[in-house]
Amino acid sequence: MKLTYLLLTTILFSYSNLACSQNSTEDQDPSGYELVWQDEFNGATSLPDSKWWFETGNHGWGNHELQNYVDPVLGNDTVAKIENGNLIITALKSETPYQGSDIISARMNTKQSWKYGYFEMRAKVPGGKGTWAAFWMLPEKFENWPLDGEIDIMEYVGYKPNTTHSTIHTSAYNHVIHTEKTGTKEILNPTDEFHIYATEWTEDFIKGYVDGVEYFYFENDKKGDKKTWPFNVPFYIKLNLAIGGDWGGTEGVDPNIFPARYEIDYVRVYQKK
Repeated sequence: MKLTYLLLTTILFSYSNLACSQNSTEDQDPSGYELVWQDEFNGATSLPDSKWWFETGNHGWGNHELQNYVDPVLGNDTVAKIENGNLIITALKSETPYQGSDIISARMNTKQSWKYGYFEMRAKVPGGKGTWAAFWMLPEKFENWPLDGEIDIMEYVGYKPNTTHSTIHTSAYNHVIHTEKTGTKEILNPTDEFHIYATEWTEDFIKGYVDGVEYFYFENDKKGDKKTWPFNVPFYIKLNLAIGGDWGGTEGVDPNIFPARYEIDYVRVYQKK
């Protein structure tokens, strides 16, 4: 009996230490980096706040998307809010069209920009055909796509369940001419469980990660040509939930996806010490 008790106690103690170790690892700064900006979405009561602003409009956003991006609250509808320490972006279908669209959603942009760093989000993504959630970056001085560059840290289209994407776009490498550089990875239950999506961006490379596992790599060719490497200027972070569009709507839009819910626990930015 004593031997059994001691053995059980040892197992429980070891499991407790392992669990503590795993939890602390999740919150550790990436090696060689320190936290310089974060939004944990704790304590805030309304949006926008001092860290974000909202882009609005119903013009397809270059991808023939169906939603109208609006301010956080439109009439009786709320497309972005803080709830239980998480940011909730919701795409809704309204009985009364607004500015030509019966679908409304949110597109958020940081007020601060960064050149190089490790950019991380913990989130649950919406599922169902027609959803298109993204965590991505565009230059502070954006004028021309794709010449100015785009970094897609995470994209998830609902018609491809359990698959996450990390991609870069430049003038030489983009989806319009079928030369984009992208990585994909299968993950478990991304619509029901939180996963950590990240990009490491340096002057030499861009890497994509999910749950700490690297699955995308793009190297700077060091030619000094903006067409292949425009990633040497500050970029903003963006969060949005699109509906339909050239990619998200490839297999149509399931009318039962609404309200589609994109839940973000935190967004963090690290830079080298």
